[in-house]
Amino acid sequence: MKTLTRAEEQIMQVIWKLDKAFLKEIIDALPNPKPHNNTVATIIKILTEKEFVGLKVFGRMHQYYPLVGKDAYSKNSMKSLVKGYFEGNFSNAVSCMVKENNLSIDELELLLQQLKKIKN
Repeated sequence: MKTLTRAEEQIMQVIWKLDKAFLKEIIDALPNPKPHNNTVATIIKILTEKEFVGLKVFGRMHQYYPLVGKDAYSKNSMKSLVKGYFEGNFSNAVSCMVKENNLSIDELELLLQQLKKIKN
C-alpha cells in the first residue's frame, strides 16, 4: 500500500469521517486556516491517482468516497513504523512507549486483556 503525505492524510481523515462528500463539504470539515480550494482539489486528484479515493460524477460536480478504509491504512502504517524503527518487533515498540511514559501500566494491562480476548 502506498503511503500518504501529511496533507493527503489530513484530507483522507475528513473523507473517512464523512464517508462520501463533495469538495465544498471536505473543505468545510477541515480546520482553520483552511487551504485554498485548488489545493484541496489537487490533493484529492492525487488521492484518486493513488487509488485511495473514488469518485461519482454528478454533472460538473464530483462526490468523493474512500477506496481504502481507515483501519486498513492504520494497520499498514503501524506495520511500516514497527518494521522501519523497531526491527519489525512490536514488543520493542510497546517497550519504547512504556519507557517514554506514553503508555501507562494500566493501559498496558488493558491492552493485554484485549489481546487475550482476541486470542480466545
